[in-house]
Amino acid sequence: MTAAQAGNPGVEVLSTPMLLQIIEQAAGQCISPCLDKGQVTVGASVDIQHLAATPVGMIIRAEAEIVTIEGRRVTFAVTAFDEREKIAEGTHERVIVDRAAFLERVAEKQAT
Repeated sequence: MTAAQAGNPGVEVLSTPMLLQIIEQAAGQCISPCLDKGQVTVGASVDIQHLAATPVGMIIRAEAEIVTIEGRRVTFAVTAFDEREKIAEGTHERVIVDRAAFLERVAEKQAT
């Protein structure tokens, strides 16, 4: 999960890509109870500021709060903390999709 593993040799802190994954998971868990059977959400946009480095071994906590729902688009205010301080904040947007239809479109794309 480190920046070193993401291509920044010698930088043994939580990488921004892994921080983003943790934030996306928090948003997904936030909206999940509101979805109908067969629905999932997919990431659509992210605007995150990575504010502070987190050393290896620290526990990370991410929070997501729904701020708007416009049709199938859901916007979240997101924050993340390590054991000492806030490490990220921003917004994240997810789109509610029918899983079967989404996977069908992906399969069609692969076939061409």
